[in-house]
Amino acid sequence: MPDKYLTISSLTRYLKFKFDSDENLRNVYLRGEISNFKSHTTGHYYFSLKDETSKINAIMFKNNTLKLNFKPEEGMKVLVEGVIRIYEATGSYQIYVNDMIEDGVGNLHIAFEKLKEQLSKEGLFDPKYKKPIPKIPTRIGIVTAKTGAAIKDIMSTIERRFPICSTYLFPCLVQGENASIDIVKKIKQADGYGFDCLIVGRGGGSFEDLNCFNQENVARAIFEAKTPIISAVGHEIDFTIADFVSDLRAPTPTGAAEMAVPNLSDIQNSLNQYNIRLNEAILKKVKYLKLYLESVKNSYALKNPNLMFDTRKQKLDMISENLSKNLLIKIDRNKVRIDNIKSKYVLNNPESLYKDKKINLKNIIDKLELLNPLSILKRGYTVTYKDNKIIKNINDISKNDIVNIRINDGYIDAKVIDVRK
Repeated sequence: MPDKYLTISSLTRYLKFKFDSDENLRNVYLRGEISNFKSHTTGHYYFSLKDETSKINAIMFKNNTLKLNFKPEEGMKVLVEGVIRIYEATGSYQIYVNDMIEDGVGNLHIAFEKLKEQLSKEGLFDPKYKKPIPKIPTRIGIVTAKTGAAIKDIMSTIERRFPICSTYLFPCLVQGENASIDIVKKIKQADGYGFDCLIVGRGGGSFEDLNCFNQENVARAIFEAKTPIISAVGHEIDFTIADFVSDLRAPTPTGAAEMAVPNLSDIQNSLNQYNIRLNEAILKKVKYLKLYLESVKNSYALKNPNLMFDTRKQKLDMISENLSKNLLIKIDRNKVRIDNIKSKYVLNNPESLYKDKKINLKNIIDKLELLNPLSILKRGYTVTYKDNKIIKNINDISKNDIVNIRINDGYIDAKVIDVRK
C-alpha cells in the first residue's frame, strides 16, 4: 500500500515550486511599516513589514541596498517592490526586496522620472551644452542657505585650498514649498555679477527635503545661466534634476568647493618645480655656450690669423703655378702634333699620293673583272640551269630534262638527248 504521507521537506519544496511558478508573486508591490530592522555586517537588510493585522518577513541584499538614497529605520513607513518566495529552511514565505522608497514620496519619484525624461529629450542634459569650469577662479558665487553645514563646508574648503579666491553668498531657501522660486531668483541674481563660477546646493536630507532641486524652474534657470554652475546637492548617493543639468556635479558641498578651486600649495609646488627646471636648463645652456666660446677663442684660426692667411696664400700660389705648367705642357704637345702633321708625305706630295691611289684602284678593278661571271661568258663559256638551279655535275641532270642555258647575251631552252660521263 503506497505511503500517502509527505515529508515536511517534500511539502515545502512543492509550495516553493508553486510560489516560484506564480507570475503574480514575481513582481509584488507592498506598503507597510518596518519592524525588527537589522543591518547585517554583510550589507544585507533583514526586517519585517507589517500593517494593522499582518506581517511578512523581508530581506534586501547588498546590491540593492546600495541603491537607496536613505537609511531605513525602525517604524518607518515604506513602499517596496520585490518577489515572494518560500524559504525552505523555515518553511515560511518572505519578500525579497529589489527597491524601496519612503511612503509619501512615491508621487515625487514619479514626477522626478517624468521631468527627467522630458528635460533629457529637450537636450538640457546634453554634454555639448556643458560650460567648462575655470581652472584658476578669483570670484565664486554661492547659492545656498546662509546657515547649516553646506555653507560652512564650502567656505572653509575654499579658504583652506585657495584663499586668494573671493566668495559671495546669495542666501536662499533650500527646503519647503517656496524654495524653488527663491533658488531661481538667487541664481539669476548671481548670474549677473560675472563670477567665474557658481556653486548651487545644500546639505543632505531625504528625497522629499531635496525636492526643490527637482523642479523644472530650477533646472531651466541653471541651463540658461551664462555662468558655469557646479551642483552640490545632498550626499554622494543623492541625485537631483539640478545635478543632471548643471555643468558639473559634485557629490557633496565640500566636493564642489574642491572642484571649483585648485589647491594653492599644489600650484606653488608646481611653480617651484618649473622654476627649478628652468634654472637648470638656463645654467646648462650658459655652460654650453661658455665652453663653445672658449673653444672658439682657443681655435687655431683666431690665435694665428696671419699664419692661416699665409698658408692659404701659399696654396693659391701653388695652384696658380700648376695651372701655368699644365697649360704650357699642353701647348707644347699641340705644337709637336701640328709639326708632325706638316711633315707628313701627304702634305708635301699630294699629286704623287693621288697617282698611287689611282693605280691601286685600277688593279682592284681588274681583279674584280676577272672574277665577274659575265666576263667569263663573254669568252664563250655558258651556265646551265635546271629548275632555276645551276647544274654543277653530271649527276644533277638526266635524259629528256628541260634545261636553260645562259650565254653572254641571252638564254637558250634545250632538251637533254643523252647524258655521258
